[in-house]
Amino acid sequence: MTPAAALTDRLRAAGLRVTPQRQVIVRLLEGNEEHPTVEALFEAARAEMPAISLKTVYQTVHELEDLGEVHLLHVGTGSFRVDPNVEHPHHHLVCTECGRVRDVAVDVDALRLPTRSRAGFRVDDVQVHFRGVCADCGGAPEP
Repeated sequence: MTPAAALTDRLRAAGLRVTPQRQVIVRLLEGNEEHPTVEALFEAARAEMPAISLKTVYQTVHELEDLGEVHLLHVGTGSFRVDPNVEHPHHHLVCTECGRVRDVAVDVDALRLPTRSRAGFRVDDVQVHFRGVCADCGGAPEP
C-alpha cells in the first residue's frame, strides 16, 4: 500500500476528499499484514472515531480498491478481507479454525489451463487459497 502521505495526494487527484475517517482507515491498513475483515477494520476505526459508520468503511475500502491500493478478498470466511499488500504477487493460507489469513509466495508460472478448457477465455489473474489449520490452532508446527 502506498504510504499514507502519498496516498493522500492520490485520493485528492481522484477527486476524493481526505476526510478524518479516510485518514483513520488508511492508517489502520498501512503495514497491516492481518488481512482484517471490513467489520474488524470498522471496530478498530470506531475505537478511535466513535461516530464512523460501517458504510463509510466499506465505501473507503472500495475506493482504495478502485485506486489499486488494496485487494478485497473473499476467502470463504464469511466476510471480505482487506489486503493492503498489492506490491508483491502472493496467495493466501486460510485457517479453517480461526479464520486467520496469511500471505504466501507461490510460483504459479507453470500452472496452465488446457487450451480446450479455456476456449474463448483470457486469464487475467490467478488466486490460490490454501485451506488448513494454522499452528496456533493445533496444526503442524511451522518450519
